Amino acid sequence: MKNIIFFFFSAVSIISFAQTPCVNGFAGAFPCEGFDLQSQIPLSTMNSMRANDSWGWTDPLNGNEYAIFCLIEGTAFIDISDPINPVYLGKLPTQNNSSTWRDAKTYNNYAFIVSEDPGHGMQIFDLTKLRNVPNPPVIFNEDAHYSGFGGAHNIVINEATGYAYGVGTNVNGGGPHFVNIQDPLNPINEGGFSDAGYCHDAQVVIYNGPDTDYTGREILFGSNAVEVVIIDVTDKSNPQTISTITYSNVEYTHQGWLTEDHRYFLLGDEQDEINIGINTRTVVFDFEDLDNPQVSFEYTGTTAATDHNGYVKGTKFYLSNNAAGIRIIDLSNISNGIMSEEGYFDSYPTHNNSGYIGAWSMYPFFESGNIVISDRTSGFLLVKASETLDVNDPYYSEISILPNPASDRFQIRSEKLNISSLILTDILGNVFHSEKNINSNEFSIDLSQLAKGMYFLLINNRITKKILKE
Repeated sequence: MKNIIFFFFSAVSIISFAQTPCVNGFAGAFPCEGFDLQSQIPLSTMNSMRANDSWGWTDPLNGNEYAIFCLIEGTAFIDISDPINPVYLGKLPTQNNSSTWRDAKTYNNYAFIVSEDPGHGMQIFDLTKLRNVPNPPVIFNEDAHYSGFGGAHNIVINEATGYAYGVGTNVNGGGPHFVNIQDPLNPINEGGFSDAGYCHDAQVVIYNGPDTDYTGREILFGSNAVEVVIIDVTDKSNPQTISTITYSNVEYTHQGWLTEDHRYFLLGDEQDEINIGINTRTVVFDFEDLDNPQVSFEYTGTTAATDHNGYVKGTKFYLSNNAAGIRIIDLSNISNGIMSEEGYFDSYPTHNNSGYIGAWSMYPFFESGNIVISDRTSGFLLVKASETLDVNDPYYSEISILPNPASDRFQIRSEKLNISSLILTDILGNVFHSEKNINSNEFSIDLSQLAKGMYFLLINNRITKKILKE
């Protein structure tokens, strides 16, 4: 059951729907597999009509995590250091007019925000201001502004070099626009590249892949509407196209991401599901030779939903899949042409059809494992992989927890296992009850003073059981 928690800041009531585990394929109203809902903030709380992109920032001072949540009217900032009770800190309004498209990335504790609004430019915001926000939510102001372009579809940042790349802008024919942001408050226009045409989205890295000809070079991998373009942007005054590649049934080359070894590039075509009528398709390129890239294979998803933004973390591909929510796909056997879905959280339960509705994007890079979902209509959702319980332990199924959910007290009972120790924690690891030297087959714990939510009971330091307090 969804619990409603009210936060009162001044005269503003902020509503957050908190912590709902994935049980029997649902977390509340949301279909799921292997992912729990930590919390949700509706668009109405942020005084918005629609969400789009999202990113994240981790404070290097204390490890606190923040969501950077893009809206048509501006950019919201959400403190998720307590993922069950997120705090909407406030909003940086758009520079001029509202826009369906807004994008944000981070560098050196600053957020850089662009929009397709023709007069927007790039807002620069000092994220350290989020450490102390009296009486949230508040209206924030930008700390600097860059006007070397007006509208931009996306902003790409290579944190290793301190360069931002505006793509889909009103300059350079929409090709990448180079901005030196090494001094974040004093960005410098260093030109751009128009030879490869309009760039819709890109990833820029210091290349460390299998093609040793380009080791240590700064390489841009662009999704350019009709093809993928690989550009050496090491010398901003003389960028060079390395190669281009297309693929079958091109509809709109939207966005892609490299595997961490820089060998494979996973591309989403934004319109193939809509125009051709196929299931979600990810085109996998083999970039072993950057001068001669090849299509390796195509992965077909489990629904007809349109893919949008995808990111790689470790051996997982995190795909925002519009009406199908987010999908998590295993890449551990990609070299053999195999990808397999291993979990999902469907932030738009109505249907899984193609079209532009549901999860626009996500941010899966927090060390905590929390994943931000920006859903066009469901708003801000924070999810996390369900705790891995010790289901293979021979005693796991034999131990009973009753009642569960519990409102005041529950009992642990085992006919075969002698219970010697118990530790009850919340999802953050805070310990609420600890017992040693029990030496019994049953024991009870009082929950009456604990807040509603999900807890974990570690039995004999080997078996974990999930407890719900209602």
